[in-house]
Amino acid sequence: MTHTTLVTSIDESTGKTAITLALAQLAREGGESVSYMKPKGTRLQSNVGKTMDDDPMLARELLGLDAEMHEMEPIVYSPTFVEQAIRGREDPEELRDTVAERFDSIAADADHVFVEGGGSLTTGGIVDLTDDQIADIIDARVVLVATYERPSDADDIIAAADRLGDRLDGVVFNLVADANFDALETDVVPFLEGRGITVYGVLPRDRDLAGVTVGELAEELAADVVTDVPTDGYVERFSVGAMGADEALRHFRRTKDAAVITGGDRADIHTAALEAPGVRCLILTGGHRPSGSVVGKAADKGVPILLVQTDTLTTVDRAEEVVRSGRTRDAETVATMRSLLADHADVDGLLGH
Repeated sequence: MTHTTLVTSIDESTGKTAITLALAQLAREGGESVSYMKPKGTRLQSNVGKTMDDDPMLARELLGLDAEMHEMEPIVYSPTFVEQAIRGREDPEELRDTVAERFDSIAADADHVFVEGGGSLTTGGIVDLTDDQIADIIDARVVLVATYERPSDADDIIAAADRLGDRLDGVVFNLVADANFDALETDVVPFLEGRGITVYGVLPRDRDLAGVTVGELAEELAADVVTDVPTDGYVERFSVGAMGADEALRHFRRTKDAAVITGGDRADIHTAALEAPGVRCLILTGGHRPSGSVVGKAADKGVPILLVQTDTLTTVDRAEEVVRSGRTRDAETVATMRSLLADHADVDGLLGH
């Protein structure tokens, strides 16, 4: 009988792909034949046409699978699809049948199928295909991936557990900062387990999974790097320089591992950003080259300057997408996740053994 594990999450960008593929690899190494499915393709490069979701393609590569993309990812959950569904042009019952049929094909020769949720737990509600509904269709146990920053985050986990009901097998926390580790393990985990919610692990925030290097960011943004300094620093967040210089400096000094995005003609913001120790690079928009003095100061401080042609709003949207999608998209990051699971989680429990 095929064993099925669906990995879902409360929010987007919590590491579902890395965890799903790492568990599949560990199951395969334990002697199980495995397969993979992502019923709703949500990480798309274009709004229409053929899916460009890289997750199933990465799964094929890492797990050595032969299944076709349309089997592994039967629904392209694009903005166009969502619009059509809202207008009543998608039949939820037909979509459910499609998911069931494709799953049966995927599962035919596998001991264990790993199913990756799309977006968050509630993605797909407009066509009655949220992750809990998919778990019912394919008879899957569910592993819930959660993050933790404050005690009130437990509210979301309780709500998700209520929604998943008996399908929920357990929770794994990911991307937990050092400052939050003790409170989570000492207070929140026992509280959840007292409510009957199994916690299989607490995974620390790992830099390789939490951001991208400046060089990777420059490549993805098609940016011109105008400084001759190393670009191996990590960026985890962005700060938009749209205020006065004094306010900007106070703001930038409170940030960490950040890229400052601002117009190429804002020399006052450039100077303020270069005074802040947590700024890893400047991204200058609109195609405006900075002054020679700014470039010189950046070079002295070892801060790369990236020049892009797009406007600030477009650049912010694209840069945030790069960081969100950059966490789990290659073999190296999946290998990192395997190590984290081995060191900080009950792998046998996560695999349902």
